[in-house]
Amino acid sequence: MKTLLVCSSVSHGNTRRVAEAMAGVLDARVVAPKDAAVAGPTGSALAGYDLVGFGSGVFFQRMHPDLLGFARTVAASSGRAFVFATSGLPQLPLAPFTRPLVRILQGKGFAVEATFTCRAFDTGAPFNLIGGINKHRPNEDDLTAARAFAQGLAHGSTTTA
Repeated sequence: MKTLLVCSSVSHGNTRRVAEAMAGVLDARVVAPKDAAVAGPTGSALAGYDLVGFGSGVFFQRMHPDLLGFARTVAASSGRAFVFATSGLPQLPLAPFTRPLVRILQGKGFAVEATFTCRAFDTGAPFNLIGGINKHRPNEDDLTAARAFAQGLAHGSTTTA
């Protein structure tokens, strides 16, 4: 299974660490959205991939604009996809921060199989005033959960984490 992870990780490398953990299980490449835009051999950035993961840190309850912008520009697809995120605060049950990206991808024809989120070091306002929150996250338990999630994707038994 040929897999690509498109990851926007800009503050502390949190999301990149999660992406690398998943990539180890999925034997996947991890690229930034700007690099994924030219990754495809046939003019379509995601052509030839069986599974594509889209991930970023969360900023004010939103996925990173670079990743959202990239998702809006990808060609229509009937491929498999998943979404992952790292955040200082947990998702709100009635307004998950992954939902807008999932909807964009579904609108493009992707079968979005699952989402994965974990807590991460966050120094955004107002947390910068106290030196940040979740200083040691993602930790080994989070990375183990990310690997287990990826294993589920590889074997077709996904669950949202």
